[in-house]
Amino acid sequence: MKVLGISGSPRKSETTAGLVRTILDATGLETELISLHGKKINGCICCLGCVEDNVCKVQDDYVPLMHKVLEADAIVIGAANYFGRLNALAHSFLERFYCFRHDKDGHGGMRLSGKLGAIASVGGGGEWEMPGRDSKMYEIAGEDVKGFFDYNEIELVGTVEAQGAVPCFSCGYGEVCSVSGVKAFFGQDAKITPEIIPCLEKQPEVIDKAKTLGKTLRERLKDKEKIG
Repeated sequence: MKVLGISGSPRKSETTAGLVRTILDATGLETELISLHGKKINGCICCLGCVEDNVCKVQDDYVPLMHKVLEADAIVIGAANYFGRLNALAHSFLERFYCFRHDKDGHGGMRLSGKLGAIASVGGGGEWEMPGRDSKMYEIAGEDVKGFFDYNEIELVGTVEAQGAVPCFSCGYGEVCSVSGVKAFFGQDAKITPEIIPCLEKQPEVIDKAKTLGKTLRERLKDKEKIG
């Protein structure tokens, strides 16, 4: 059994990638972690080149990942909240799952149906409520990924949420910018110090939840293997 982990953050994100890695390691199974950082992945262009054989014809960095997704018994997707939505790179990657849905001869459609999935959802605002959306900042990416899982009949085993570090901590102007996330979270006179910058290591309860999710994913995979 193999579990594929995808860190969908475009940044060299230790929070998103680290959260996915924690889930993978806890499974105790064969795993692979791939970061989308630096990869060129376009969204689906609805060219319909995949209709005949369920293979995406758009040539970019998604193509080799497509085969890894098919080969995996379970998929762990990590993604971040950008502007109150699932970040664009992760969204583009998941859009390309469209190629797995066609069933022109009654035998090829819904090729991801029945796979197990888990989600690592990250948001810089943590437990802050997203205006106009009844969700906390770190829940949003996970909710959007779940929509893609549902659409492709991937069974969600669980989701774990973590607070990430908004870019304002590292842009160089986080202490003076009038719309800085640092000021929004810590007050107008906040100073950026290592103590206030969120990271996964400062969230032990999240790490524990990720480990539990990984173990649950393993047990669910073993149960599926026994059945069939």
